[in-house]
Amino acid sequence: MANEPVLVDTSCWIEYFNRPGAEVATAVEAMVRDDRAALTGIVLAELSQGARTERELSELHAALGAVVWIEATRETYARAARLAFELRRKGITVPITDCIIAAASESAGGRVLTLDAHFQEIAEISPLTVLPER
Repeated sequence: MANEPVLVDTSCWIEYFNRPGAEVATAVEAMVRDDRAALTGIVLAELSQGARTERELSELHAALGAVVWIEATRETYARAARLAFELRRKGITVPITDCIIAAASESAGGRVLTLDAHFQEIAEISPLTVLPER
């Protein structure tokens, strides 16, 4: 389990790029160094929309080019839909993007590093492991 990839959520990548030395940024840095930091398309898209210039966008893509890639498949989206459905039935609404990230993470070992509390709600109905543990 220690060598399995950890899908790093957008919130943690933002810390990594904008607050070097912060606790979560240091955790991301260690995962990158150990080839365990993972990325999926929706996270890349969320990060890319925050770029202010073409140069910043290019640098972002170059920096993320070496991390583990988790491909979102038809099954990923079906699982995300199921998670959203089950949560809504419990009266909990989370962004579909978070459900997609959780489903992608499940397909690669089920570990996600995030600062977003929605993932704790998702973990209540799925085998997702949310890091850092609270």
